[in-house]
Amino acid sequence: MNKETDKETMMNQTIVLQARDVAKTFSDNDLSVNVLRSVSLDVVRGECLAIIGASGSGKSTLLHVLGGLDVPDAGQVSLLGQAYSSLSDDARNGVRNQHLGFVYQFHHLLPELSALDNVAMPLLIRRMKRAEAQARARVILEKVGLADRLDNLPSQLSGGERQRVAIARALVTEPSCVLADEPTGNLDSDTAATVFALVRQLGRDLGIAFVLVSHDLDLTAQCDRVLKLEAGVLNQVTLNA
Repeated sequence: MNKETDKETMMNQTIVLQARDVAKTFSDNDLSVNVLRSVSLDVVRGECLAIIGASGSGKSTLLHVLGGLDVPDAGQVSLLGQAYSSLSDDARNGVRNQHLGFVYQFHHLLPELSALDNVAMPLLIRRMKRAEAQARARVILEKVGLADRLDNLPSQLSGGERQRVAIARALVTEPSCVLADEPTGNLDSDTAATVFALVRQLGRDLGIAFVLVSHDLDLTAQCDRVLKLEAGVLNQVTLNA
């Protein structure tokens, strides 16, 4: 193995997101449900990790905790070695906005803005100059195959194109990790396969980790790893060779 290969391997093994003994319980009157029980995982740079499980098993809750949108009752979540579960809301928001991207089943694009301006928006929120923000948005939209759709409104785009804009928006800030909750759940199977292939390729090319929740077993089987959440416990799923 040469030095370049050694370097690439080491980079790819960099842990970007980590959970240790995370627990989360929801209570409703006298009923308590242990949604997460001592969940631990490491997410390394550039990998695609899928989390599967039955509806209501807590997959979205886990994603929210990993993304700092919710805090665990016990345990710790760290991003690039920085523990943020115990940070104040403002401090946690700052860490999250700097290093994480989010993609959801429904694209949540602003209908009055073009594809270019939707993707530039996270950079404008960071007070980047408009010209620079749009230049960076243009580059990432080209990467997702939408160079000829920059000026189109969401209503003028297909479902797959809108989801690609949402992916571009998540990537434009160059996050260490993107958390995706059913990112292809609102698409037909062919379009879903195309969007998922794009996610896989961009993760490899840009060194960005993807953690996705999905019910589509055909797609999740193509991930580097698959974990199953069952009865609040996260277990490794063996992939077919």
